[in-house]
Amino acid sequence: MSRLAEIDRIWQILVALVMDSRGDWRRSAMEVTCLPFSRVRALRRVANGPLALRELAEAMTIDAPAATVIVNDLEERGLVRRRSHATDRRAKIVSVTAAGKRLVDAVNQIAEHAPEPLASLSAEDVTTLSRIFE
Repeated sequence: MSRLAEIDRIWQILVALVMDSRGDWRRSAMEVTCLPFSRVRALRRVANGPLALRELAEAMTIDAPAATVIVNDLEERGLVRRRSHATDRRAKIVSVTAAGKRLVDAVNQIAEHAPEPLASLSAEDVTTLSRIFE
């Protein structure tokens, strides 16, 4: 197997490991916020700083109409606010409100533990993995 093929194989394993192990955390995030996970994702994105609606859609890999539906819902709940872009009146900037920030802080407090394949690594392997990913 070529080096690049092996790297792709390792990447696929890592992605599957993450995707397969996030279900409990996602359920906890939805319970804490009483929001569908799509709203949690959007809220966490704008909590890092205001985003144009188009940028939010791109960051979430969804289309603009879907992002608009999500932002409308979050805005109705008082979790985000939308304003016109300073230089492009057609663009809308979405930012988190204080209430939205409190929800994001609550989500960030949810413990998320490494899945078993990582938790069972030796100290030496953990050091190696940390060096590789840093």
